[in-house]
Amino acid sequence: MATAPYGVRLLVGAAVTALEETRRLPQTILMYPMTVASQVAQLVMKMQQDVADLVNKGDETLENLFPPKDEQPEWATFDDDQTGGDSGAASDDADVLDLSVRDGERLTEGRFALFSGEPETPKAATPTRESTSGAASGTVPEVVAELDYASLTLAQLRARLTTLRVPDLEALLAYEETTKARAPFQTLLANRITRASAK
Repeated sequence: MATAPYGVRLLVGAAVTALEETRRLPQTILMYPMTVASQVAQLVMKMQQDVADLVNKGDETLENLFPPKDEQPEWATFDDDQTGGDSGAASDDADVLDLSVRDGERLTEGRFALFSGEPETPKAATPTRESTSGAASGTVPEVVAELDYASLTLAQLRARLTTLRVPDLEALLAYEETTKARAPFQTLLANRITRASAK
């Protein structure tokens, strides 16, 4: 078959393309707002990136022209800043933590009582609660020795409370009151005694 002239082929191709675009027009119209929005967002991000690049170049240029001075605020002090003969003593003092002391003993109350595991030595004081276990007479109750109560943390004591009877709990509370008198331990024991007595 002979080839049609160039002009005819061009017109037929344009007509078919126009027909195809007409068929796709409803879909194109629906997608057009999203296409425009994505192009606008892309343009805005590109502009922001270009502005940030310009600001970075400006910062670099200004730093080269006017180098920054190494200044620190008056309130900022560091160990290295302390000069003179007593700098070693001052740095040694900075490593020492000053803890509150009551009756010559460190306080182990509050949130740190959970981790307090220091052995406790009974101090001579009159008991505030009488117990059948002999804590009032100054001797160490059996339950204290069995549990190794002096080395227990609050969490360890809490785990062992369910296995103890009310007299043992009262003995532990009396022992705590005559020794360290730590509020978290006293509260824990008193609450357990109340719950166990209610059963």
